[in-house]
Formats: sequence, C-alpha cells, structure tokens
Amino acid sequence: MLDHVSIPASNYNKSKAFYLQALTPLGYMLVLEVNSQHDGDKAHAGFGTEGRPRFWITVGKPSKGSMHIAFKAKTRKGVEEFYTTALKAGGKDNGAPGLRPHYHENYYGAFVLDPDGHNIEAVCHV
Repeated sequence: MLDHVSIPASNYNKSKAFYLQALTPLGYMLVLEVNSQHDGDKAHAGFGTEGRPRFWITVGKPSKGSMHIAFKAKTRKGVEEFYTTALKAGGKDNGAPGLRPHYHENYYGAFVLDPDGHNIEAVCHV
C-alpha cells in the first residue's frame, strides 16, 4: 500500500546512527542520503533494501505525539536481534519480543522507542 514514509528527527545524526544499527538485523541499510544542497535546508537518510529507500528520516521538529512504525522481520530471531540491537543503539524498551495473540496467533513483535520517542516495532507473522 505505501511506497515510503518519512519522519522528522530532532537530532538527525543521533537518529541516523540509531537506525543504522537498529535496522541492520532486519536486513535494512542506509540506501540513500540526500544533503541540504539537494533539498533546501534539510538532510534526509533513506533506509531500505535492494537500493530502494522505504523509510526516511529528515532534519526537523518532530510532531506532537509519537508515531508507530512497524518493520517487517523475516523470522522471530530477527525480531529478537532487532530488539537487542536497538536497545544497545540507545532505544528504550517499549515491549520485549513475544507473541501478541490479540492481533493474531502468530504475531511476534518487539517494540522500542527511538531517540524522539517514536514507537518502533519489528514484527514477524510466522
């Protein structure tokens, strides 16, 4: 349904470092970085796979309230590795890896808060 999503980061470098680490266990990497010379006064970092950025952070003031973004994991082990790595990268625990049967019987997810307090999840459906 969605092609890509972008969120503002109050500290671009801190958020970029967080996502570089936290998304690695899921197979996502920094695919493209656009500096302020190309897009006004803002830098952007795009993360994804196969050369296609799907998740972007950009210099900016986060909107009030937090966002919830779920990243697809291929395996439950990937969810667990995301959670551990994201915490080591400075994320805050917001729900340890485990089944969430109230969504469906195989919903396996983990939640961390990113540097701006956004609820970032890794989820596996098998």
